[in-house]
Amino acid sequence: QVQLVESGGGLVQAGDSLRLSCAASGRSFSRYAMGWFRQGPGKERECVASISSSGGSTYYAGSVKGRCTFSRDNAENTVYLQMNSLKPEDTAVYYCAAQIAPIGASYYTRGYAYAYWGQGTQVTVSS
Repeated sequence: QVQLVESGGGLVQAGDSLRLSCAASGRSFSRYAMGWFRQGPGKERECVASISSSGGSTYYAGSVKGRCTFSRDNAENTVYLQMNSLKPEDTAVYYCAAQIAPIGASYYTRGYAYAYWGQGTQVTVSS
């Protein structure tokens, strides 16, 4: 089992950058595929980015592609989402998710594929 704690959210202006972090407790972090999801006001939850257990494969939603970088440090049991050129439409609660994955598996983009979730961190982008 793994517990996830997100941090790094806040109130920023359009065009600013933020780096979200998700620290995982538990064992065998390197076996987990990870994802970042968000849910904005009145919107459905969506996958922002996901990464394979090895870090070799990544996925980005079209709305953030080119502006975000998802990375992981398996030695530190932490994943990061670097977000640049933030827009008001990026305003949402951002959630980190984890799912143990078979060796060689790619990433997961569906929420139901993840068994473990953090409590979320609020990102608010003002215009």
